[in-house]
Amino acid sequence: MARSSDEPPHLESHSDLSGSAHDVVQAGNVHGGVHFHQGTDPGRPAPPRQLPGDVGSFVNRHNEIQALDAVLGSERGGDSGANGVYVITGTAGVGKTSLALHWAHGVRDRFPGGQLYVNLRGYDPGEPVTAEQALDHFLRALGVTPSSIPARLEDRSALFRSLLADQRALVILDNAATVSQVRPLLPGNPDCLVLVTSRHRFSGLVARDGAHRLTLDVFSERDAVRLLHTVTAEYRALPDTDTDLSELARLCARLPLALRIAAERASSRPLMPLNDLIADLRDESALWDALTAEEDDESDAVRTVFAWSYRALSEPAARLFRLLGLHPGPEFGASAAASLAGTTVPVARQLLDVLTGAHVLEQAAYGRFQFHDLLRIYAAQQAAQHEGEEARDSALARILSHYLFALARAISRMALLERPVPLPEPYPDVVVEEFTDRAAALQWFELERANVVSAVRTAAASGQHEVAWRIAALLRDVYMHRNPFQEWIAVSETGLASATAIGDRQGQAEMRDSLGKAYLQSQRLDEAELHHREALRLRRETGDRYGEGIAVNALGLVDWRRRRLATAEARFQEGREIFRGLADLRWEALLLSNLGMTRFDGLQLDAAAADLTEAVRLCQEAGDRANEGNALFYLSMTQRERGEPEAALSTIRQALDIARTDRLTAAGAFWLLELARIQRALGEPGEALVSCQESAVTQRQIGDRNREAAAHDCAGEAYRDLGRFTEAAGFHRMAVVTYRDTRDQWALANALVNLAPALSGAGDGEGAAGCAAEAAAVLSGFDDARATAQRERIAGLFP
Repeated sequence: MARSSDEPPHLESHSDLSGSAHDVVQAGNVHGGVHFHQGTDPGRPAPPRQLPGDVGSFVNRHNEIQALDAVLGSERGGDSGANGVYVITGTAGVGKTSLALHWAHGVRDRFPGGQLYVNLRGYDPGEPVTAEQALDHFLRALGVTPSSIPARLEDRSALFRSLLADQRALVILDNAATVSQVRPLLPGNPDCLVLVTSRHRFSGLVARDGAHRLTLDVFSERDAVRLLHTVTAEYRALPDTDTDLSELARLCARLPLALRIAAERASSRPLMPLNDLIADLRDESALWDALTAEEDDESDAVRTVFAWSYRALSEPAARLFRLLGLHPGPEFGASAAASLAGTTVPVARQLLDVLTGAHVLEQAAYGRFQFHDLLRIYAAQQAAQHEGEEARDSALARILSHYLFALARAISRMALLERPVPLPEPYPDVVVEEFTDRAAALQWFELERANVVSAVRTAAASGQHEVAWRIAALLRDVYMHRNPFQEWIAVSETGLASATAIGDRQGQAEMRDSLGKAYLQSQRLDEAELHHREALRLRRETGDRYGEGIAVNALGLVDWRRRRLATAEARFQEGREIFRGLADLRWEALLLSNLGMTRFDGLQLDAAAADLTEAVRLCQEAGDRANEGNALFYLSMTQRERGEPEAALSTIRQALDIARTDRLTAAGAFWLLELARIQRALGEPGEALVSCQESAVTQRQIGDRNREAAAHDCAGEAYRDLGRFTEAAGFHRMAVVTYRDTRDQWALANALVNLAPALSGAGDGEGAAGCAAEAAAVLSGFDDARATAQRERIAGLFP
């Protein structure tokens, strides 16, 4: 669901995925033993086990392991709990990640709450992982579905802390570059331990958050020789002297990353004397000395070893290695590698095995590969040096085409498309993904989301503007269900710039539509109206009647939110006629539902009931259950206000059955508030409070502050029915605070109207009068029938 183009503005945030109720509002006791408090979900999933594989043949670092063991107590397996944050710092390639993962595997049984891992990619040439993205990753691992992940960083961080509040979990934040990446990811529970790896010392984290610091240095000569011997001993036919191993270690600057690559090279040539390999490496080192004026021995040693190992690769493997340096995102699968190289997936898999065997590529998970950041930079340098401009452009065109078509096919399986985005023919030699079902498509999207977003930026930067706006337009159909507003707006702005750069008016209209939806769903109505007006202009200029209808409906939703009800009604009438002319039953039903919603708000109850009853019928005929549920929701409201609570109850139960069956979590949570209002009308305020609580829980998880406030306001009304005016005032105040913050004047006015009698019942006559005066002032800005009725109500209560 969750389509701002095709649904009432109350419903821009829902999803077709179910959520889990982990985080509950703290607000006080509820009549009948119901509480608004932090709760647990009996269906909580198994603890996450996200640790990547342990490092093979791990040696040395005894002192560092002992230092980490001390965090758990005097010895492993002791009774002491974990405590705090540990920063493992050191230069690039010194083995920070290897140490963290090796130690973590040894103690993972001490953390029954699970192990969470994220590579923050703070030093990659591409975009680093933000705290918002990392929290999205963690919350999913902890059982929170996409529809229930809050939009704002602070809300995500709060939910993360809540989920780990009673757990003993291990969190590894790998390759962090800034404190802003790390601080929102700290659990706040002393039974949890956070390991941070970074090239920075993070003095602020140490000073402010009490983090411990462990600094890694390069290996001693003895430890470096031991590593080389351990890795190569089983493979070398000729005995290697300590002198030769010491010289090899020196040429590697005793850095673990370089040592492992060199050891693999030696292992793969068991009959070649080690001093011959050392001579090759010395020659490579001399070449680097001639090419660089830097005096960084460690950096020069790493580049020397990279070049030495790279030159030993077969040409197909070397070509894939350098082309992978052009990949737009942080990790990739075999099909993406095949598209880059213009080869088949089986061949790409064989070459990826060669590259991982040579330790110039890492296997992040089954079927997923990534570079160490230093190697990624080196690979890109080799591509620039050894691939001509035409070859680089073709490789980039292939990988961007791969992600464009894979995303289009995934979305078609996810059943999210309103109208397919027009696509060109796939670029030659591109591997196009196939998905057997919706679950496979969703899994692909979760794996590739970062790559797809990076593909938009890369396409725009490389002048492939048609690809950039088309990927951005496809992403809109996913974003509408998840509301990642920051990413959504950034991607759409990039797509708009690309479409504008090539004068593609269709692309501009699609991107204006995407931005209008993002701003509408994030309550930024000025920006939403601007972009939807531009979309309408472009649709009319290009003769896109279908797109014109969508834009007209979107502007009607903006007018509805602004309480310009007469204008909204005219918009929805116009849109209905457009889609009736196009014989599009689904859209006609949707516009009729929006029309009924608007007439309900204008107190045209008989007309609203007729519109909504017909909308339900048309939705059923079109098989559109999501919008059928929404039409039922507004029909129920209309029936209740017409004094038909029993009919309203039957209608809202039909809507909630659709929400449960089709897993429309956010919609169902909002529709629960109408159930609560009907329960109050039937004299069941205690039952109404249960409905309000369930709604508030889900709205908090989703991050929809306005709807959470609506649940609080509704709970306040139920408390008033119970004669518990102090508690009622507390809930109404929570709603008022939120509405002030979100600047929703209409909702603020109604909450103030509700707060005034609660304060009066609690004995605060002065406060009640002040609320009444403020409510009247805010309501003066609205001229519709419902606003007039509210002014009359407040005047009657406080003449």
